[in-house]
Amino acid sequence: MIPAEHYKQILEVMPLLCVDVIIKNSRGEYLLVRRANEPLQGQWWVIGGRVLKNETLEQAVIRKVKQEVGLTIRELTPVGYYEDRFEKNSIPLDSPLHTVSVVFSTSIDGQQPIKLDGQSLEWQFLKELPKAFHVKPFHECSV
Repeated sequence: MIPAEHYKQILEVMPLLCVDVIIKNSRGEYLLVRRANEPLQGQWWVIGGRVLKNETLEQAVIRKVKQEVGLTIRELTPVGYYEDRFEKNSIPLDSPLHTVSVVFSTSIDGQQPIKLDGQSLEWQFLKELPKAFHVKPFHECSV
């Protein structure tokens, strides 16, 4: 575990690598969670979080989905990436928190129960993704 002050120093100079996952049910609705913590506290968002050292992107997605909603997923499709800067975050910084998320998609059949951890206040299936969630497909990347 990185000491809080050291982690803050890292976040002041480096972006944070994350994964996010778009989970759809059989009706084409998106599984969203209402976040308990900053950034995006109180807002509906997709499941995701930091990639850990020596963890593949796919392993990070599987871990975050299991941790946050108790679901086991198997098939993942890379979709694109999402980049943002957050003024509010869990660690006070002198500059915005810069995150870069590799975004995946998967589907679930609704047979597994959803069990939230403490990172989310509630979950819901919604017809639309959050308006602020702007995934850029990999094929639109320019050099």
